[in-house]
Amino acid sequence: MPDVDRIRLAVLCGLCLWAGTTLVLSQLRWFSRPPLLERLRPYSPAGMGGANRRGAILSVESFRDVVRPLCRTLGERLARLFGVSEELGTRLARIHSSDDVTGFRVRQVGWCVAGLATGGLLAIAVRPPAAIALLFIVSGPLLGFLVPEQQVATASDAWRRRLNLELPVVAEQLAMLLSAGYSLGAALNRLAARGGGNVARDLSRVCSRIRQGLTEVEALREWAEVADVEALHRLLPVLALNREASDLGRLISEEARSIRKDTQRRLIETAERRAQQVWIPVTVAALVPGVIFLAVPFMEALRLFSAS
Repeated sequence: MPDVDRIRLAVLCGLCLWAGTTLVLSQLRWFSRPPLLERLRPYSPAGMGGANRRGAILSVESFRDVVRPLCRTLGERLARLFGVSEELGTRLARIHSSDDVTGFRVRQVGWCVAGLATGGLLAIAVRPPAAIALLFIVSGPLLGFLVPEQQVATASDAWRRRLNLELPVVAEQLAMLLSAGYSLGAALNRLAARGGGNVARDLSRVCSRIRQGLTEVEALREWAEVADVEALHRLLPVLALNREASDLGRLISEEARSIRKDTQRRLIETAERRAQQVWIPVTVAALVPGVIFLAVPFMEALRLFSAS
């Protein structure tokens, strides 16, 4: 490595070390001890609540306040660039993740920076050709961004599939409870308390929203928007008739049977498609030797005709 590159690398490492050391030391009381005036300001009549207290110019809190919105905006733009149209907040709410959108984007950008550093160090250590070195540098941030995004998308799709499979059974249980005299709110509370699947977890959130002041139909409509399952969208208009229809249990049972038939039809289509895919390698394996065996006498016949 030339001396100029070494000096530049040393300066860059020194700057990063200085920034990190400043952020770490700003959390220590003995290093960033505020002056007496700033410590007494919250107890004065003009500064109650710390509204007028000035924070440190460079600290972990100020760095976080600047980085978090930038990471969220950058992550959303990159996600749209790679064709992800669904909002991250909806997917995180669907799978009941404890992360918020900003925290997820910050961690995602952190993985991108780590991938960039790893790719750069690998390119410096291995010293490959320029194209391969550029591939190392570019692929690290891409993997750091796409792997968490793919994990959330996979978990969201798995949650929706599981919800679609559980929904007919839960709908039939709801129909039996309504036919037995339960109200819609009481039936939802019972299913949420006694169930153990994905629908039960979603119903727990629905019941929580009802306790917060929403009506049953509004909470169920909010659940349908987050879940984004076609069967649930079809079931929702039937549940909206709970104050108008006297035989709501029968209507829900019929809708549950319809959902089960649609699910069975999709499973049969998937099984048939996979059965047809099995024959693709078999057909290729049978055609290639046949073409070779046909090509040998054909080439021999061409040779004989050209010789005569």
